[in-house]
Amino acid sequence: MKNTRRQFLRNSAIAATAAASPHLSFASKDEVAPFRTPYKYPKLILKATGKKGDFDERSVDDPIVFHANGAFYMLYIGFDGIGYQTGLARSTDLLHWERVALVAPRDPSSKFTKYNLALSSILRDKQLRSNGEAIKINGRYLGAWNAYPGAGYEEGAAVIGLAWSDDLLHWQLTDPILYPQDGAPWEHGGLYRPDLMLDRGTYYLYYNAKTDPLPKSVGGGWHEQTGVATSTDLKTWKRYPENPILRNGPRGSATYPASNPIHATQPPTPDARDSRFASNPFVVQNGCDFAMFYFGFNYERPGRARELLALSVDPYTFVKVPEILIDTGAPGSIDETFAHKPSVITHEGVLYHFYCAVSGQYPNEIRGIAVARSKPW
Repeated sequence: MKNTRRQFLRNSAIAATAAASPHLSFASKDEVAPFRTPYKYPKLILKATGKKGDFDERSVDDPIVFHANGAFYMLYIGFDGIGYQTGLARSTDLLHWERVALVAPRDPSSKFTKYNLALSSILRDKQLRSNGEAIKINGRYLGAWNAYPGAGYEEGAAVIGLAWSDDLLHWQLTDPILYPQDGAPWEHGGLYRPDLMLDRGTYYLYYNAKTDPLPKSVGGGWHEQTGVATSTDLKTWKRYPENPILRNGPRGSATYPASNPIHATQPPTPDARDSRFASNPFVVQNGCDFAMFYFGFNYERPGRARELLALSVDPYTFVKVPEILIDTGAPGSIDETFAHKPSVITHEGVLYHFYCAVSGQYPNEIRGIAVARSKPW
């Protein structure tokens, strides 16, 4: 049975500190303050329908929140036991959501989207303190998608493409613009969640990717890291030569299999929060600076996916901050297992941080959309 990303997170189980940087000094100034959302809403704001035949019957995942036409919208992923499809929900207050439609269904005639289609990004205002207004290009909305070629949850090496819409309900997909085989070894296993940003005439497409399966001597599975590609015309895309721009943190020596010499010969060292995955980038601008929300997953057991942050003065050189933005919750909470896959937006001066919350254990886990904010509820 092939491992999927979901199984990898499930079956696996801080000592990370910020890297030295000439332009970021966490000791002299609280650089993280504008990004904190410590107040979790205790209930899921969107969850699976449980109704057979619905595209989101079994779980919902990966929120992407934006504003358009006087309302807030959320693109989200639904899973029906066959694969991903993408829905749209609407809200006026960012807390109460109503389903609108299935907007990115699978296409049985497509080699890329036969089983899965995740419309995982929309071009929007990326200023941290904005309401995330969707940006039209030549009168149309622009999105980005990724799709896995096999049936199931993230089966096979996914590709990334663009999508266009006049009304947010009907999307026309382009051919893929990024293929895993065209990249470096860190992305040969497949491409994950794209994130679009427009800055001074250049389009940035952040994404994370996985390696091919790793040898059993280091525990198997794979690593995920984050990179970026750029374009000025939305046709020709160039991967940044220094990719990945967000790399895995160091692995703790005690997390290697007992059969590996490192386990026995090295003194115990701590495991970084993102030693396995540094994934699902969501980049915003804070004035002239940049911030990347992402989630980390480590080797220590039980493994936990948590929301993290990296800061930069440019779109490329992100420096991780030494704290967890949103951690997993207490036993019995909606995010006791995982708190991951970020999307942020500001409303009435309050920062909202949406994420996928997971509780329980497979096959009885509950996976839905949660939110935390900078102001108490």
